[in-house]
Amino acid sequence: METSSDTSRRQARPGSWQYPGAAPGIDETAPDGGELARLTGPPRAAREARLGIALGWLSIGLGLAGLMAPRFMARAAGMPDWPRVMRVVGMRELVSGVGLLNRPHDQLWRWSRVMGDAMDLGIVGVAAIHPYANRRRLASTALALASVGALDLRAGNPPRITPSHGALKGPQGGQRVQHAVCINRPPAECYRFWRDLARLPGFMQHLESVTVIDERRSHWCARGPGGRKIEWDAEITDDQPDQLLRWRSVPGADVDNAGSVRFIPANGGRATVLQVQMSYHPPAGRAGVAVARLFGEEPMIQVRDDLRRFKQLIETGEIPTTRGQPAGARSLVSTLFRKGGDQ
Repeated sequence: METSSDTSRRQARPGSWQYPGAAPGIDETAPDGGELARLTGPPRAAREARLGIALGWLSIGLGLAGLMAPRFMARAAGMPDWPRVMRVVGMRELVSGVGLLNRPHDQLWRWSRVMGDAMDLGIVGVAAIHPYANRRRLASTALALASVGALDLRAGNPPRITPSHGALKGPQGGQRVQHAVCINRPPAECYRFWRDLARLPGFMQHLESVTVIDERRSHWCARGPGGRKIEWDAEITDDQPDQLLRWRSVPGADVDNAGSVRFIPANGGRATVLQVQMSYHPPAGRAGVAVARLFGEEPMIQVRDDLRRFKQLIETGEIPTTRGQPAGARSLVSTLFRKGGDQ
Protein backbone atom coordinates (compact mmCIF):
# COMPACT_ATOMS: atom_id res chain seq x y z
CA MET A 1 0.00 0.00 0.00
CA GLU A 2 1.32 3.45 -0.91
CA THR A 3 1.91 5.71 2.09
CA SER A 4 1.44 9.48 2.19
CA SER A 5 5.23 10.00 2.22
CA ASP A 6 5.55 7.89 -0.93
CA THR A 7 2.88 10.04 -2.57
CA SER A 8 4.68 13.25 -1.59
CA ARG A 9 7.97 11.99 -3.00
CA ARG A 10 6.29 10.96 -6.22
CA GLN A 11 4.57 14.36 -6.56
CA ALA A 12 7.82 16.19 -5.90
CA ARG A 13 9.50 14.73 -8.92
CA PRO A 14 8.88 17.12 -11.83
CA GLY A 15 7.83 15.42 -15.02
CA SER A 16 5.65 15.87 -18.09
CA TRP A 17 2.73 14.32 -16.18
CA GLN A 18 2.77 17.42 -13.95
CA TYR A 19 2.80 19.91 -16.85
CA PRO A 20 -0.60 20.39 -18.47
CA GLY A 21 0.12 21.52 -22.00
CA ALA A 22 3.87 21.05 -21.64
CA ALA A 23 4.05 19.09 -24.87
CA PRO A 24 4.80 21.08 -28.04
CA GLY A 25 1.75 22.96 -29.26
CA ILE A 26 -0.58 25.69 -28.07
CA ASP A 27 -3.77 25.36 -26.06
CA GLU A 28 -6.06 27.18 -28.44
CA THR A 29 -9.09 26.56 -26.20
CA ALA A 30 -7.64 28.61 -23.34
CA PRO A 31 -8.31 32.37 -23.13
CA ASP A 32 -6.12 34.21 -25.60
CA GLY A 33 -4.88 30.86 -26.94
CA GLY A 34 -5.70 32.16 -30.41
CA GLU A 35 -3.08 34.88 -29.95
CA LEU A 36 -0.36 32.28 -29.38
CA ALA A 37 -1.66 30.24 -32.31
CA ARG A 38 -1.56 33.33 -34.52
CA LEU A 39 2.11 33.86 -33.73
CA THR A 40 3.24 30.25 -33.92
CA GLY A 41 1.05 28.55 -36.52
CA PRO A 42 -0.48 25.04 -36.34
CA PRO A 43 1.07 22.54 -33.92
CA ARG A 44 3.88 20.45 -35.37
CA ALA A 45 2.26 17.17 -34.29
CA ALA A 46 -0.86 17.93 -36.36
CA ARG A 47 1.23 18.70 -39.45
CA GLU A 48 3.17 15.45 -39.06
CA ALA A 49 -0.10 13.50 -38.72
CA ARG A 50 -1.48 15.07 -41.90
CA LEU A 51 1.71 14.15 -43.75
CA GLY A 52 1.45 10.52 -42.60
CA ILE A 53 -2.21 10.32 -43.65
CA ALA A 54 -1.45 11.85 -47.07
CA LEU A 55 1.32 9.31 -47.67
CA GLY A 56 -1.04 6.54 -46.58
CA TRP A 57 -3.68 7.50 -49.14
CA LEU A 58 -0.98 7.81 -51.82
CA SER A 59 0.17 4.26 -51.06
CA ILE A 60 -3.39 2.92 -51.20
CA GLY A 61 -4.04 4.62 -54.54
CA LEU A 62 -0.87 3.23 -56.10
CA GLY A 63 -1.51 -0.19 -54.57
CA LEU A 64 -5.03 -0.46 -55.98
CA ALA A 65 -3.83 0.65 -59.40
CA GLY A 66 -1.04 -1.94 -59.36
CA LEU A 67 -3.42 -4.76 -58.36
CA MET A 68 -6.35 -3.88 -60.63
CA ALA A 69 -4.48 -2.66 -63.76
CA PRO A 70 -0.95 -4.07 -63.60
CA ARG A 71 -0.34 -4.06 -67.39
CA PHE A 72 -1.54 -0.45 -67.74
CA MET A 73 0.70 0.66 -64.87
CA ALA A 74 3.67 -1.16 -66.40
CA ARG A 75 3.15 0.53 -69.79
CA ALA A 76 2.66 3.95 -68.16
CA ALA A 77 5.96 3.53 -66.33
CA GLY A 78 7.79 2.39 -69.49
CA MET A 79 8.37 -1.12 -68.18
CA PRO A 80 7.94 -4.45 -70.01
CA ASP A 81 4.75 -6.45 -69.57
CA TRP A 82 5.40 -7.60 -65.99
CA PRO A 83 1.95 -8.02 -64.35
CA ARG A 84 3.20 -10.21 -61.49
CA VAL A 85 5.86 -7.68 -60.53
CA MET A 86 3.33 -4.85 -60.57
CA ARG A 87 0.90 -6.86 -58.40
CA VAL A 88 3.67 -7.49 -55.84
CA VAL A 89 4.48 -3.78 -55.83
CA GLY A 90 0.77 -2.96 -55.49
CA MET A 91 0.34 -5.32 -52.55
CA ARG A 92 3.33 -3.77 -50.79
CA GLU A 93 1.89 -0.28 -51.31
CA LEU A 94 -1.49 -1.35 -49.90
CA VAL A 95 0.09 -2.77 -46.75
CA SER A 96 2.12 0.42 -46.21
CA GLY A 97 -0.93 2.60 -46.86
CA VAL A 98 -3.17 0.79 -44.38
CA GLY A 99 -0.40 0.91 -41.77
CA LEU A 100 0.11 4.65 -42.24
CA LEU A 101 -3.61 5.43 -42.03
CA ASN A 102 -3.89 3.48 -38.78
CA ARG A 103 -0.69 4.90 -37.27
CA PRO A 104 0.35 8.07 -39.17
CA HIS A 105 3.07 8.93 -36.60
CA ASP A 106 4.71 5.47 -36.65
CA GLN A 107 8.23 5.78 -38.09
CA LEU A 108 8.29 2.07 -38.98
CA TRP A 109 5.49 2.50 -41.54
CA ARG A 110 7.08 5.66 -42.90
CA TRP A 111 10.38 3.87 -43.40
CA SER A 112 8.55 1.02 -45.12
CA ARG A 113 7.77 3.51 -47.88
CA VAL A 114 11.43 4.55 -48.08
CA MET A 115 12.48 0.91 -48.50
CA GLY A 116 9.70 0.44 -51.06
CA ASP A 117 11.00 3.43 -53.05
CA ALA A 118 14.47 1.88 -53.10
CA MET A 119 13.01 -1.41 -54.31
CA ASP A 120 11.04 0.37 -57.04
CA LEU A 121 14.15 2.19 -58.25
CA GLY A 122 15.92 -1.18 -58.42
CA ILE A 123 13.09 -2.61 -60.54
CA VAL A 124 13.31 0.40 -62.86
CA GLY A 125 17.07 -0.17 -63.19
CA VAL A 126 16.53 -3.81 -64.13
CA ALA A 127 13.77 -2.86 -66.59
CA ALA A 128 16.08 -0.37 -68.30
CA ILE A 129 18.16 -3.22 -69.79
CA HIS A 130 15.09 -5.09 -71.09
CA PRO A 131 14.73 -4.88 -74.90
CA TYR A 132 11.00 -4.03 -74.71
CA ALA A 133 11.35 -1.20 -72.20
CA ASN A 134 10.54 2.42 -73.01
CA ARG A 135 13.64 4.14 -71.67
CA ARG A 136 12.24 7.67 -71.98
CA ARG A 137 9.27 6.80 -69.79
CA LEU A 138 11.54 4.89 -67.44
CA ALA A 139 13.64 8.03 -66.96
CA SER A 140 10.52 10.00 -66.04
CA THR A 141 9.43 7.21 -63.69
CA ALA A 142 12.84 7.18 -62.01
CA LEU A 143 12.66 10.97 -61.52
CA ALA A 144 9.17 10.70 -60.00
CA LEU A 145 10.28 7.89 -57.70
CA ALA A 146 13.30 9.92 -56.55
CA SER A 147 11.03 12.89 -55.73
CA VAL A 148 8.57 10.75 -53.78
CA GLY A 149 11.50 9.01 -52.09
CA ALA A 150 12.83 12.36 -50.89
CA LEU A 151 9.42 13.15 -49.38
CA ASP A 152 9.27 9.73 -47.71
CA LEU A 153 12.79 10.21 -46.35
CA ARG A 154 11.75 13.56 -44.87
CA ALA A 155 8.69 11.89 -43.30
CA GLY A 156 10.91 9.19 -41.80
CA ASN A 157 13.26 11.83 -40.32
CA PRO A 158 11.03 14.58 -38.88
CA PRO A 159 12.75 17.69 -37.48
CA ARG A 160 13.74 17.12 -33.87
CA ILE A 161 12.34 20.00 -31.82
CA THR A 162 12.66 19.86 -28.05
CA PRO A 163 9.67 20.63 -25.84
CA SER A 164 11.39 23.77 -24.52
CA HIS A 165 11.99 25.45 -27.84
CA GLY A 166 10.69 25.38 -31.38
CA ALA A 167 11.35 27.29 -34.58
CA LEU A 168 7.80 27.72 -35.80
CA LYS A 169 5.96 28.98 -38.80
CA GLY A 170 5.55 32.74 -39.15
CA PRO A 171 5.97 35.55 -41.71
CA GLN A 172 9.14 36.81 -40.00
CA GLY A 173 10.41 33.58 -38.51
CA GLY A 174 8.07 33.05 -35.56
CA GLN A 175 9.61 31.29 -32.58
CA ARG A 176 8.27 29.58 -29.47
CA VAL A 177 10.06 29.09 -26.15
CA GLN A 178 8.77 26.76 -23.46
CA HIS A 179 10.50 25.82 -20.21
CA ALA A 180 9.50 24.63 -16.76
CA VAL A 181 11.17 24.47 -13.35
CA CYS A 182 10.16 23.00 -9.99
CA ILE A 183 10.36 25.54 -7.12
CA ASN A 184 10.22 24.75 -3.42
CA ARG A 185 7.67 27.46 -2.70
CA PRO A 186 3.82 27.41 -2.82
CA PRO A 187 2.06 28.70 -5.96
CA ALA A 188 0.59 31.73 -4.17
CA GLU A 189 4.06 33.03 -3.26
CA CYS A 190 5.40 32.51 -6.77
CA TYR A 191 2.33 34.19 -8.29
CA ARG A 192 2.66 37.28 -6.04
CA PHE A 193 6.29 37.70 -7.08
CA TRP A 194 5.49 37.50 -10.82
CA ARG A 195 2.40 39.68 -10.53
CA ASP A 196 4.60 42.53 -9.25
CA LEU A 197 5.98 43.17 -12.73
CA ALA A 198 8.49 45.79 -11.57
CA ARG A 199 10.41 43.02 -9.74
CA LEU A 200 11.02 40.94 -12.89
CA PRO A 201 14.27 42.73 -13.92
CA GLY A 202 15.71 41.47 -10.61
CA PHE A 203 16.20 38.02 -12.11
CA MET A 204 15.66 38.58 -15.85
CA GLN A 205 19.05 39.87 -16.95
CA HIS A 206 17.96 40.95 -20.42
CA LEU A 207 15.29 43.26 -18.93
CA GLU A 208 16.30 46.82 -18.10
CA SER A 209 12.99 47.94 -16.61
CA VAL A 210 9.27 47.24 -16.42
CA THR A 211 7.05 50.26 -15.77
CA VAL A 212 3.52 49.50 -14.61
CA ILE A 213 1.01 51.79 -16.35
CA ASP A 214 -2.19 50.44 -14.81
CA GLU A 215 -3.66 47.17 -13.57
CA ARG A 216 -3.39 45.57 -17.02
CA ARG A 217 -0.83 47.52 -19.05
CA SER A 218 2.93 47.93 -18.62
CA HIS A 219 5.93 49.25 -20.55
CA TRP A 220 8.95 46.96 -21.04
CA CYS A 221 12.56 47.82 -21.95
CA ALA A 222 15.03 45.07 -22.81
CA ARG A 223 18.48 44.57 -24.30
CA GLY A 224 18.53 42.75 -27.61
CA PRO A 225 21.40 41.18 -29.58
CA GLY A 226 24.37 43.49 -29.98
CA GLY A 227 23.19 45.77 -27.15
CA ARG A 228 20.19 46.99 -29.13
CA LYS A 229 17.45 48.49 -26.95
CA ILE A 230 13.98 47.01 -27.49
CA GLU A 231 10.77 48.46 -26.07
CA TRP A 232 7.14 47.45 -26.14
CA ASP A 233 3.86 47.84 -24.28
CA ALA A 234 2.17 44.70 -22.99
CA GLU A 235 -1.22 43.94 -21.56
CA ILE A 236 -2.33 41.13 -19.26
CA THR A 237 -5.12 39.23 -21.00
CA ASP A 238 -5.82 36.59 -18.35
CA ASP A 239 -5.12 36.84 -14.62
CA GLN A 240 -6.08 33.85 -12.48
CA PRO A 241 -4.58 34.37 -8.99
CA ASP A 242 -2.13 31.63 -7.93
CA GLN A 243 -2.73 29.77 -11.22
CA LEU A 244 -2.05 31.67 -14.43
CA LEU A 245 -0.81 34.92 -15.96
CA ARG A 246 -1.23 35.44 -19.69
CA TRP A 247 -0.04 38.45 -21.68
CA ARG A 248 0.51 39.81 -25.18
CA SER A 249 2.20 42.83 -26.70
CA VAL A 250 0.05 45.64 -28.05
CA PRO A 251 0.21 46.63 -31.74
CA GLY A 252 3.31 48.59 -32.69
CA ALA A 253 5.73 46.70 -30.41
CA ASP A 254 9.37 46.27 -31.49
CA VAL A 255 8.92 42.53 -30.84
CA ASP A 256 5.49 40.99 -31.41
CA ASN A 257 5.10 38.53 -28.52
CA ALA A 258 2.62 36.66 -26.36
CA GLY A 259 2.91 34.12 -23.61
CA SER A 260 1.82 32.70 -20.29
CA VAL A 261 3.14 31.63 -16.88
CA ARG A 262 1.42 28.73 -15.13
CA PHE A 263 1.77 28.00 -11.42
CA ILE A 264 1.06 24.27 -10.99
CA PRO A 265 0.85 22.91 -7.41
CA ALA A 266 3.25 20.10 -6.54
CA ASN A 267 4.21 18.16 -3.42
CA GLY A 268 0.85 18.72 -1.77
CA GLY A 269 0.84 22.46 -2.53
CA ARG A 270 4.18 23.07 -0.82
CA ALA A 271 6.01 23.39 -4.16
CA THR A 272 5.26 24.81 -7.60
CA VAL A 273 5.95 23.66 -11.13
CA LEU A 274 6.39 26.99 -12.90
CA GLN A 275 5.87 26.71 -16.64
CA VAL A 276 6.67 29.57 -19.01
CA GLN A 277 5.47 29.53 -22.61
CA MET A 278 6.25 32.38 -24.99
CA SER A 279 5.92 33.03 -28.70
CA TYR A 280 7.53 35.93 -30.49
CA HIS A 281 8.81 37.34 -33.77
CA PRO A 282 12.50 38.30 -33.50
CA PRO A 283 13.34 41.73 -34.98
CA ALA A 284 15.67 40.27 -37.63
CA GLY A 285 13.72 37.08 -38.31
CA ARG A 286 15.46 33.71 -38.38
CA ALA A 287 18.81 35.32 -39.18
CA GLY A 288 18.56 37.34 -35.97
CA VAL A 289 17.80 34.18 -33.99
CA ALA A 290 20.91 32.46 -35.37
CA VAL A 291 23.17 35.42 -34.53
CA ALA A 292 21.65 35.79 -31.07
CA ARG A 293 22.15 32.09 -30.35
CA LEU A 294 25.82 32.42 -31.30
CA PHE A 295 26.32 35.13 -28.68
CA GLY A 296 24.24 33.44 -25.99
CA GLU A 297 21.35 35.92 -26.14
CA GLU A 298 18.74 33.76 -27.82
CA PRO A 299 15.43 33.71 -25.82
CA MET A 300 15.55 29.96 -25.19
CA ILE A 301 18.80 30.46 -23.27
CA GLN A 302 17.49 33.60 -21.57
CA VAL A 303 14.30 31.94 -20.29
CA ARG A 304 16.16 28.90 -18.98
CA ASP A 305 18.69 31.05 -17.11
CA ASP A 306 16.01 33.47 -15.88
CA LEU A 307 13.98 30.64 -14.35
CA ARG A 308 17.09 29.25 -12.69
CA ARG A 309 17.80 32.65 -11.13
CA PHE A 310 14.14 33.05 -10.07
CA LYS A 311 14.30 29.68 -8.31
CA GLN A 312 17.45 30.77 -6.45
CA LEU A 313 15.99 34.17 -5.54
CA ILE A 314 12.63 33.01 -4.21
CA GLU A 315 14.03 29.99 -2.36
CA THR A 316 17.12 31.62 -0.77
CA GLY A 317 16.44 35.36 -1.02
CA GLU A 318 19.48 36.00 -3.23
CA ILE A 319 21.09 34.94 -6.50
CA PRO A 320 24.53 33.33 -5.99
CA THR A 321 27.31 34.94 -8.03
CA THR A 322 30.98 34.31 -8.74
CA ARG A 323 31.66 38.03 -8.98
CA GLY A 324 34.74 38.98 -6.94
CA GLN A 325 35.90 35.39 -6.47
CA PRO A 326 39.37 34.32 -7.69
CA ALA A 327 39.39 32.73 -11.13
CA GLY A 328 41.92 31.52 -13.66
CA ALA A 329 42.67 33.13 -16.98
CA ARG A 330 39.93 32.84 -19.59
CA SER A 331 40.52 31.86 -23.18
CA LEU A 332 39.95 34.27 -26.07
CA VAL A 333 36.87 32.34 -27.20
CA SER A 334 35.33 32.49 -23.71
CA THR A 335 36.05 36.19 -23.50
CA LEU A 336 34.52 36.95 -26.90
CA PHE A 337 31.38 34.92 -26.35
CA ARG A 338 31.05 35.61 -22.60
CA LYS A 339 31.16 31.92 -21.71
CA GLY A 340 32.02 31.21 -18.11
CA GLY A 341 31.51 34.87 -17.16
CA ASP A 342 30.05 36.25 -13.98
CA GLN A 343 26.61 35.06 -13.16
